[in-house]
Amino acid sequence: MLNLEAFERDGLAIVDRVIEPALIHSLMESFDVSAEFEHWQETRAGLYAMRQILGVPDVYALANTTGVRGIVKQVVGKDARPVRGIFFDKLPGANWKVAWHQDRAIAVARKIDVQGFGPWSVKEGVAHVQPPVELLERMVTVRVHLDDCGEECGPLKVLRGSHRRGIIAPTDVERVVSEGQEATCEVRSGGAVVMRPLLLHRSGRAVTPGNRRVVHIEFAAGELPGGLEWAEKLDRVIPAFSPEVSHRAGAASALARLRRRRARHHRRA
Repeated sequence: MLNLEAFERDGLAIVDRVIEPALIHSLMESFDVSAEFEHWQETRAGLYAMRQILGVPDVYALANTTGVRGIVKQVVGKDARPVRGIFFDKLPGANWKVAWHQDRAIAVARKIDVQGFGPWSVKEGVAHVQPPVELLERMVTVRVHLDDCGEECGPLKVLRGSHRRGIIAPTDVERVVSEGQEATCEVRSGGAVVMRPLLLHRSGRAVTPGNRRVVHIEFAAGELPGGLEWAEKLDRVIPAFSPEVSHRAGAASALARLRRRRARHHRRA
């Protein structure tokens, strides 16, 4: 269980052993593309990340484990559901870094003009929009690590408490960082970083590049207004999960994208 008071103050918690080794191994097999990453260049698109993964059965199972479900229920409430999934990795051929930023956009099924929602963008064919800050403040992200992640692995770094400032203008980020307290998120395999989307965070390159596999899942409660729909809307909310529901259509779509990506990069190698 989280120390909820500390979490709301810092916007961050690191939780050990959220999932068991058997599921870690199964997730690794689901995203076993590391051998094909060896000669890829960092500047090529799609090398180290895969979006819309909630339909992959192991990811759907992860989002509904007792450990993850308990954390999310405590922070968001009993009606919380997963609304976006992303897989990240860092490898010698894709040893990337990311500057300070907030996660300010949500993925939706299609663009509909709704007051308070905007600006819009498109990532890998999926519409993204910045919602009202109140919606982002009610969401939580759980980043489950499949590998040990120490300082040498290019871990996530966050600015404690920065989520309480709301939307931070790009021109103010440097000043806010200089006034804040940076924390390094070192996590063991099977553990998780739990964070608010508006928490300022960054990631540096790994000193000794190797796998740094992370399954990033965002959770929210309730539907979107004005006809907007989450891009990865699943048919069950967390409390109603049962193992026999695998969301097969979504799984087939996500795994098909993975197979196409593997084939495309094999041809480039």
